[in-house]
Amino acid sequence: MTPASRMLAASIGKTFVAATMVSVAQERNIDLDAPVSTWLGRNGWFQRVPNHQSLTVRQLLNHTSGVPNHVYLPDFIETVSQRWPEPGNPFTPEILVSFVLDSEALFPGGKRWAYTDTGYILIGLAIEAITGRTYYEEVNDRFLGPLGLTATSASNKRKLPGLVAGYVAADNPFGFPAKTTDKNGVMVWNPALEWTGGGLISTSRDLAKWGAALFGGQGVSEETLNTILQPVPIGDDMPGTYYGLGVAISRSGPLSPVFGHGGWIPGYSSSLRHYAQSGITIAFQVNSDRISHQNLSEIELCLARVVISSGEKTDCVP
Repeated sequence: MTPASRMLAASIGKTFVAATMVSVAQERNIDLDAPVSTWLGRNGWFQRVPNHQSLTVRQLLNHTSGVPNHVYLPDFIETVSQRWPEPGNPFTPEILVSFVLDSEALFPGGKRWAYTDTGYILIGLAIEAITGRTYYEEVNDRFLGPLGLTATSASNKRKLPGLVAGYVAADNPFGFPAKTTDKNGVMVWNPALEWTGGGLISTSRDLAKWGAALFGGQGVSEETLNTILQPVPIGDDMPGTYYGLGVAISRSGPLSPVFGHGGWIPGYSSSLRHYAQSGITIAFQVNSDRISHQNLSEIELCLARVVISSGEKTDCVP
């Protein structure tokens, strides 16, 4: 493991997806509260999407759409467990969306909050329908290139230069092997199945650089950042915790406010956090998914205390 080691960044990629969508919308004078059917309604399957009549871009970006999350549906899990050894990518964006078609909405759009990768797949399709270009072309030209994020690129194929092996829990529901790569360093399953639910390979250094640019206001316009940080509450059981557009927001607890995102995909766990009061951004990655959300949160806070306190004694265990 070196500073140049690259890993799948998983849902941290949503920060890039949201920044891309908001930037496109502002450039083209698109209302984020406009119905997604404006761009996706021509697809024959769209009318089978839960809440399709009222779905808006903003609802998809802040997870208030009521669209179920295909990632945890039994049918998706079973299908992936059967098809992951196939060559190519058996799970195109349209196939990912197909797992929620004709299902009941979780709630009326805009009324509650529920995290859904499927919503971000729909955002990716909307970006491509609006721009006439691929999502990866858009994110590269808008952010990866201009910000010099040379270690960050699309995780849309099995052979990803610089990728370190990840280690998967033995009881993972997809039946993936314990190690993500073969003897040649090629992934044994295709990470393209994530697409705009995440969809990037990166390094901790690049992720920290991105977070500093995004939340520091250098990577996007002030208007874009203000829009991204418009919060909705996650739920009564998590007071002080909100979600913006592709961004988790904590306004309670030590060192708050904190902006960022976590990422989990079989074999890899990642964290990106920006501590607004100090202006410090910290990112780290672990080449294993055998780590709990609580442990990730403890590492985040420990690192932040060490860095922000400038080396003063803390209660963190090395």
